[in-house]
Amino acid sequence: MSFAPSSPPSVSQQQHIPSTPSTARVMPTNVMNTPTTAPQGSAPNGAPAASSGVAPSTTSTANAPNTPGTEIRGRERQGSFGGSTRAKVLKPFNTANIKILLLENVNETAVRALRDQGYQVETHAKALAEDVLIEKIKDVHCVGIRSKTKLTKKILDAAEKLGVIGCFCIGTNQVDLEHAASKGIAVFNSPFSNSRSVAELVIAEIVLLSRQLGDRNNEMHQGIWSKVSANCFEIRGKTLGIVGYGHIGSQLSVLAESMGMRVYFHDVVPLMPLGTSKQVGSLNELLEISDFVTLHVPETEDTKNMIGENELNKMKQGSFLINASRGTIVQIPALAKALRSGHIGGAAVDVFLKEPAANGKFFESELIGCPNTLLTPHIGGSTEEAQSMIGVEVSQALIKFINNGTSIGAVNFPEVDLRAIRDEENSIRLCYTHANVPGVLLRITNILADHNVDKQFSDSKGKIAYLMADISDVTPEQIQDIYRRVSETPTNIVTRVLY
Repeated sequence: MSFAPSSPPSVSQQQHIPSTPSTARVMPTNVMNTPTTAPQGSAPNGAPAASSGVAPSTTSTANAPNTPGTEIRGRERQGSFGGSTRAKVLKPFNTANIKILLLENVNETAVRALRDQGYQVETHAKALAEDVLIEKIKDVHCVGIRSKTKLTKKILDAAEKLGVIGCFCIGTNQVDLEHAASKGIAVFNSPFSNSRSVAELVIAEIVLLSRQLGDRNNEMHQGIWSKVSANCFEIRGKTLGIVGYGHIGSQLSVLAESMGMRVYFHDVVPLMPLGTSKQVGSLNELLEISDFVTLHVPETEDTKNMIGENELNKMKQGSFLINASRGTIVQIPALAKALRSGHIGGAAVDVFLKEPAANGKFFESELIGCPNTLLTPHIGGSTEEAQSMIGVEVSQALIKFINNGTSIGAVNFPEVDLRAIRDEENSIRLCYTHANVPGVLLRITNILADHNVDKQFSDSKGKIAYLMADISDVTPEQIQDIYRRVSETPTNIVTRVLY
């Protein structure tokens, strides 16, 4: 099962019975079946309270749920609503049992944030080999990666308890998003945190290309003195064409204008320009008028091979191309040909179709040796500031999903959130991931018909739907019944009850 759900209150301490059979992976390996009272100050399932420094829940433990071993689901502190009404701290599990695997040297800000929750956090400086990762991922509830780790269907199927993935980067194409969603695994990324770092790198590359500084630097390291001014230009007064006017493209336009450049951009949707930049109607129009063309688009079917021989021929003689988006956007053989012929005056490429899995002498490309060509190893967002912000953004999304059920910002999952649950002893939050088919909400409504549903929200994305409902004035027996009936529905993927 993936990201095994929290169990409802159990019948008697330390007396387990097998879980109810179901066609979906919903129940923990063992679930107690009648209410019990947890000792004051003890962790769920009768385990000793975690000694990780996590503050205990401020709510009463008189009816605290028992949770088996390493099963997880939910806790979140949110602000109060309605004046004196206090937000309830959701904590139906022992946080010390939550296992998180962080790969590829994820920033320390994320490591600290996750450990501060009391989770078990294992870190690795590099990506793991597939066989090693398959073994490691079997027992973790959350995995954090960057761009080199590939979470394929094979790896995801080996992840028996995995419920959430954090991509500490912009892209998520290294994850099989559809298969993850089908297993109830939400995927989060950081689409905006490194925007400034990428924009600054592009500005630097514009200057470097216009002055042929890459070639001059290489020559000097070979002892060659070559002081020339031919085909070296100021960037003031030149035209920058931006393909993709999102967070990076729009920041770049502001920086470029401040240095005296004229800015035009092309995007698939009409957008409000910043400063004096202007939107053009087509990619071809942008290519024909620009001295510098820079690419900032996601990897989609529409953007694959966006720039090939035909597009390069439409660019001005001696113009420059910069790609800091995705390696699939530019056809490298065509670019290499245009550079060697002199039609393209220079290029800066930070992303490649095939990138080495580790640092070392592994890189190969037809662009090696091309004149006035800057090649960098996918470092657009590799600054201390960007990595720190990414660590904060993604770790907070993971914490909110694990502890509170919040899926806002998930790239493959319906985005659902509810305001803070009331600080009442007998209130719960139901989180239900299910197949997106007709009749599900009617079935859930019938299950909850005799209970006080304070608020609920449901959304769908493709074949997956996600419902959250806050229910008050429920006894431990009723919680057990709600959990059992919901998790046994034929459309269930993952059911959680947060207390």
